[in-house]
Amino acid sequence: MWQLFQFPLCPFSRKVRLLLGEKGVGYELVRESPWLRRDEFLDMNPTGQTPVMTDASRGILLIDSMAICEYLEETVDKAAMINGPSINRAEIRRLVSWFDTQFYHDVTGPLLHERMEKRLSQQTSPDAKALREAMKAAIRHLDYTDYLLDHRNWLGGATLSLADLAAAAQISVTDYLGGIDWKSHEQTARWYRGLKSRPSFRPLLSERMEMVGPPSHYDNVDF
Repeated sequence: MWQLFQFPLCPFSRKVRLLLGEKGVGYELVRESPWLRRDEFLDMNPTGQTPVMTDASRGILLIDSMAICEYLEETVDKAAMINGPSINRAEIRRLVSWFDTQFYHDVTGPLLHERMEKRLSQQTSPDAKALREAMKAAIRHLDYTDYLLDHRNWLGGATLSLADLAAAAQISVTDYLGGIDWKSHEQTARWYRGLKSRPSFRPLLSERMEMVGPPSHYDNVDF
C-alpha cells in the first residue's frame, strides 16, 4: 500500500492527496516534519522536503509532488487530470508550475515560515511586515484566478484538472493561515466552494496543525 510522507499544511502534499482522492487511490498518511531533518527521512529524500510517496511491497520511492502526480497520471486511468489536446495539457502544466512556484514563493511560503515554522522550530513571533506583503501578494494572485475564471469553467479550461488541484492546495493553506480576504474575489470564492465540497477535499479541512489554528470559516463549505 502507498504511504505518503507529509505534514498537514504542506501544499505540495495536499496537491498529491487531492489527486489521489480524485483517482480513488488508497494510501496511508505518515506524519513528517521536514524542519526536523530526521535522518531516516533524509535517507529517502536528501532534500528533506515533503511529499515523498512509497510502496515498500513494490520497491517504489517517488519524490517531488509533480513527479508523483505525473506518475499517477501515467499509471491510473481513472479521472485524468492532465487532459485534452496538447495545447490544453501545456496550459495545465503552466498553471501547476505557476501555483507551485510563484504563488508559493509570494504567498504560501512566507506565511508558512512566519506563522508556523517560527513558532514550531524557533519559538519566535511572526514579522508583521512579511505577513502584510504575503497578504498583498495573495490579492494579486487571486485577481489572476478571478480573471481566468471569468473566461473558463475551471482554471485550466473546460474541465477540472491538476491546475485546479494545485491552486486549491496552495489557497487552502493560505486560507488556513488567515492570508486571504475573500470579499473582493467572488469568482475565486465560488470556484473554491465547489472544490471544498468534493469528497477528495473534505479530509484536508478536518486536519489541524499544532499551535496554529485556522480562522472560523476555514472548514465551512458555504463560507
